[in-house]
Amino acid sequence: MIATEAIAARARLLGAAGYFDQNSDEVIPSPCISVCRMAPDGGHCEGCFRTVAEIRAWSTADRAQRLAIWARLAQRAAMPFPPEPASQELQP
Repeated sequence: MIATEAIAARARLLGAAGYFDQNSDEVIPSPCISVCRMAPDGGHCEGCFRTVAEIRAWSTADRAQRLAIWARLAQRAAMPFPPEPASQELQP
């Protein structure tokens, strides 16, 4: 799945930049990867794995809400959240 790899790469990039750190006060960027297409069942976007409700809520969501959205979309995409650093992924 290309979209799963793309959203996981975005999460790793943002994680490495410190956006998901508990002590950070940075605004958490959108998970959008510009693949805006709903899954056939209409449950979530095939690119960012957010539901329509989560996409609508994003612009007014606070940091905690955005982290919760990231956690839920990560679960849908079957990826770890917060993302593991790239160096840990390469270890056996």
